[in-house]
Amino acid sequence: MVVEPIPHWPGKLVDLGEQRVHLRSTPRGPAETAVYVHGLAGSATNWTDLMGELSDVVTGHALDLPGAGYSPEPPGGDYSVGAHARTVTALIERVSDSPVHLFGNSLGGAVAVRLAATRPDLVRSLTLISPALPDLFPRYGPARVALSTVPGLGEWAAGRLRAVPVERRLNLTLGMCYADLGRLHPERLREAIEELRRRDGLPYAGIALINSARGIVAEYFRRGTENLWRQAALVAAPTLVIHGRHDRLVNPRMAARAGRTFPHVRLVLLPDAGHVAQMELPERVAREARRLIRETPLTSIGE
Repeated sequence: MVVEPIPHWPGKLVDLGEQRVHLRSTPRGPAETAVYVHGLAGSATNWTDLMGELSDVVTGHALDLPGAGYSPEPPGGDYSVGAHARTVTALIERVSDSPVHLFGNSLGGAVAVRLAATRPDLVRSLTLISPALPDLFPRYGPARVALSTVPGLGEWAAGRLRAVPVERRLNLTLGMCYADLGRLHPERLREAIEELRRRDGLPYAGIALINSARGIVAEYFRRGTENLWRQAALVAAPTLVIHGRHDRLVNPRMAARAGRTFPHVRLVLLPDAGHVAQMELPERVAREARRLIRETPLTSIGE
């Protein structure tokens, strides 16, 4: 018997001052708060199942990054990792009066690292799932992302891609992200197809995707104190880094560097997961995250 997946959590637009973002939240109950940040071409719904698994220990908030999901374009069209980190910072200050358990996948992992390094007062624990941290020898997927950021080429490729049927495009993307597409429930696939069709109708969707990709690529070449690996070394919060052995986008060997860099880190390698372990194996990711949450003492912002 196939169990139907839970519905996506209800969402609303939240005013953060200079901009608004779309936020999906679990029912308020647990005193502790978690904030979830999705990856490139993703949205808040990437966290639906994990949020459900953890809803008894944290009140969860997953945002659509500016230009993604149901969030409008950012003011000034800034899709850099730094701009995304500032958005998530404003959201945390809006939804919680104590440090949060911060989760990030892929691009969201890079955003979460920058935030945790620069605003340690806001982060109680940090869970990173296949974080897109700089790799001098990227896999095929990131290399393709880099090519798409070449001025003119990215826009041309996006236009060509829109001519490909939605179902085929989605299968190609999900095939890169999952180790086993058989784990994807038919209802989740149907929802993803509907969402991609909706996104195709938004005039800014392609630009948002291309510029967010450019934001990731820029981090691979950043030097100095804002280099993400140098910032990872400054993260004070207890950190959990999860990689899938069959990740086609972020090489799981990066876990070794994470183990050498983050000051307080536990590494988990899931032998049968891909790039989006929180979607593919939410129960197992929840088990690891629950352990981190329970082991991390509660404090107030500013302590």
